[in-house]
Amino acid sequence: MKSHNFENLDVWKRGCRLAVDVCVASHASKEFVLKDQITRSAISIPSNIAEGAERSSDADFSRFLSYSKGSCGELRTQLMIHHEVCRELGNEPFIGTSEMVEETREISKMLGAFIEKLTPIS
Repeated sequence: MKSHNFENLDVWKRGCRLAVDVCVASHASKEFVLKDQITRSAISIPSNIAEGAERSSDADFSRFLSYSKGSCGELRTQLMIHHEVCRELGNEPFIGTSEMVEETREISKMLGAFIEKLTPIS
């Protein structure tokens, strides 16, 4: 197995930046249930990348990258739901929601490409 230093991976760095952006944007939210789930999803993106990189095989790493990719979809969905809930209740949605949604799409693409590179051709 090739060693993976997650701290040097652009996808991990972008995942960390997104998690920070989500935490900052959600700080004042009154939608506590959604806020909690959204921050958990955001934090799990770079966390799963790091955990997978520390595993002993590329297969394990690939599995954790897949979990991270799933968290991107989960976060994207939750951000969209939060935006609609706020709209319907007359509350302010997170600042930068559309940019954060787009970043989940980009990170998901990066993760998909990384997973393909780690997957042996049979």
